[in-house]
Amino acid sequence: MSLSTHPRARRRRRLGVAAAAAGLFATLLAAGPAAATPEPGDTPAQRRSATTAQQDEAREAIRSGEIPGVDEIVHSKNVEHLANIPKDALKGTNSDLAFQGKYAFAGNYDGFRIFDISNPKKPRSVAQVLCPGSQNDISVSGNLLFLSTDSSRSDNSCSSTTQPATEKSSWEGMKIFDISDIRNPRYVAAVETACGSHTHTLVPERKNVYVYVSSYSPRATYPDCQPPHDGISIIKVPRNAPQKAAVVDFPVLFPDGGNPGGGTENPNLSETTGCHDITVLPSKDLAAGACMGDGILFSIKDPEKPKVIDRVQDNTNFAFWHSATFNERADKVVFTDELGGGSGATCNAEIGPKRGANGIYEIKGHGDKRKLSFKSYYKIDRHQAPTENCVAHNGSLIPVPGRDIMVQAWYQGGVSIWDFTNSSQPREIGYFERGPLSATENITGGAWSAYYYNGFIYANDMAKGFDVLKIDDRRTDPAKRVRLHELNTQTQPDYL
Repeated sequence: MSLSTHPRARRRRRLGVAAAAAGLFATLLAAGPAAATPEPGDTPAQRRSATTAQQDEAREAIRSGEIPGVDEIVHSKNVEHLANIPKDALKGTNSDLAFQGKYAFAGNYDGFRIFDISNPKKPRSVAQVLCPGSQNDISVSGNLLFLSTDSSRSDNSCSSTTQPATEKSSWEGMKIFDISDIRNPRYVAAVETACGSHTHTLVPERKNVYVYVSSYSPRATYPDCQPPHDGISIIKVPRNAPQKAAVVDFPVLFPDGGNPGGGTENPNLSETTGCHDITVLPSKDLAAGACMGDGILFSIKDPEKPKVIDRVQDNTNFAFWHSATFNERADKVVFTDELGGGSGATCNAEIGPKRGANGIYEIKGHGDKRKLSFKSYYKIDRHQAPTENCVAHNGSLIPVPGRDIMVQAWYQGGVSIWDFTNSSQPREIGYFERGPLSATENITGGAWSAYYYNGFIYANDMAKGFDVLKIDDRRTDPAKRVRLHELNTQTQPDYL
């Protein structure tokens, strides 16, 4: 594996459950094989043979230098790859990241892992917890860690097994851990939610943490997930008694049922049957929801009663509204389109620059009369091989006063650092990526999340593990002065 800048052509491119009553426990793992298998989700690990034409195209692109070689690491001159920690005991698909103090918390379909990042060049694994259940979306607040389960489990314990969703005993929802002893996380509560918990977002307060649970894709075979499923579950978690966590409301966000999806112009357009992800900006009492076929803006002045204030659709280019990021002034939102669900090769000339991309929206007006106004799309122009899954995915702001700069994961498209200060002309200013996992097979992999935290970029690669990057660029240098004690990217801090 070589490490270099690459001369590639730029033209390419239900209920609260007390822990004691439920018999909850977690398995703390030492290094070694995990007794679990990946669970189905948006982008579970897959490998399937590529067609002869795909293989030929991938090999030719590597031979000509248009893309890096298999597993070759490349990056722009202003980005440095400091470290990588491969998967260890948890063999499932790596997912999201959260941060607190000197620790990074990394989700995995088999559980979660905690890293000491006090020395970013030499991060150390301090705990691995076996608790399978896709996709183990993760966040932290104080002494509490939250883990989403969106796959049918036999029960709510960490020793549960996969079972058909038709079973009445199936469980999906939110798991809560006590991390006051960082090396020995303790599973303390579980809350079952309608249709499970695909992702979740924290709205933290002094005494309580509210959890907005996003779930979607109701199927008629799911006894507890019948259409319509047009809202979110809100869980209230008392900090001093997390075992009392419970659903307090299920606000309906789409009283008209949401986007019906489909159509001749955009047959890939998703029907809205819930939200995929929500980002809150507590300092502004504002939230943005990426909800399959709809993008929404809502007020969270009363965290138990969120109120939708605007809603937009893109029935021409967006297929699946996936996630959202505010800029610091809260006058813009970047929405992502996860075309193909994260397993497709969409970063190519055939798909083009407007699908599987980001949509940049400006926020106009004040208070409950604010409106979202579309400005432009952004997509990496580094085209990928037909064997590489690539689409817009999770990212965060790089907090530079007066500018709008973001770092973002693109699965096998790697990590992109881009500037959208000019909403109509966004542009990439740095990148990091690996070559395809294979030139002969379609293997899902690449960076699931890429976030900026206290001077460094951390990425969780689905297949390759935990990466640490550093950007040295005058445009992003002011962000190095911003220090946070905690970061859940879907709970955006006030950096100013």
